[in-house]
Amino acid sequence: MEPDIDTLRTQAEQGHASAQFLLGDMYRDGNDVPQNFVLAHMWYNLAASRTTGEARENAVAGRDKVAGRMTAEQVTEAQHLAHIRTLAEQGNAEAQNSLGSMYRTGEGVPQDAAEAVHWFRLAAEQRHALGQLNLARMYRDGHGVPQHYTEAVYWFRLAIEQGDAAAKVSLGFMCDNGHDAPNDNAELVRWYRLAAEQGYTRAEYNLGFMYADGRGVPQDDVQAHMWYNLAASRMTSEFREAAVEGRDEVASRMTADQLTEAQRLAREWAAAHPREP
Repeated sequence: MEPDIDTLRTQAEQGHASAQFLLGDMYRDGNDVPQNFVLAHMWYNLAASRTTGEARENAVAGRDKVAGRMTAEQVTEAQHLAHIRTLAEQGNAEAQNSLGSMYRTGEGVPQDAAEAVHWFRLAAEQRHALGQLNLARMYRDGHGVPQHYTEAVYWFRLAIEQGDAAAKVSLGFMCDNGHDAPNDNAELVRWYRLAAEQGYTRAEYNLGFMYADGRGVPQDDVQAHMWYNLAASRMTSEFREAAVEGRDEVASRMTADQLTEAQRLAREWAAAHPREP
């Protein structure tokens, strides 16, 4: 009796060449899975790289046969997927994080949140900042794992220690909402400022709000206008509209001298923190 698709996929994920070969057959013919020549080529390719003799010849033949039904772009994509998976299995943290992202979104592989968590965790445990950030988000949102704010905070903090700007903002939001993180507005402002220094535009908007409302800092319309102005100049769509609205609301209670000062500060900040084109 042949294993079911879930068992077969688990075995293939663990590097069993025979299971990888069978998955190649299944994706080629569309048996129990949607027909997908890219995934068929990838699994045949992986099986061929792990076997010798007749088994390897069969895998190569399957790969080459399905390649004859694919475009050049599809073949390139399949080779790229096989390369990433091979590197990930060999312990490459960058590849592990990339593979986790693919499983999270379903890009080139069946969407599988639990599998995404598996690869993010392997990358995170190697101190890969983006892997830590992604694992934290999975815990925060309860995707692929039970929702667990303490775990999310733990991984966000590790990413922050490596200077990840997005992690600073994400942890800031968790603090703001009291999710197992200190509800400390001063600390929140510190994280937002660190993120702004790394070019994270949403942090600029958040700083505008904090200064406008006097949260974690003395209320300061000049600083609020400056940060809202910076955010408005770098954001798009509804995010820009929100920044413009915040800036204009603050401006309505400022003197002409205060407006001039806020605009000067914004120009100086922008000059000192240029964005890459």
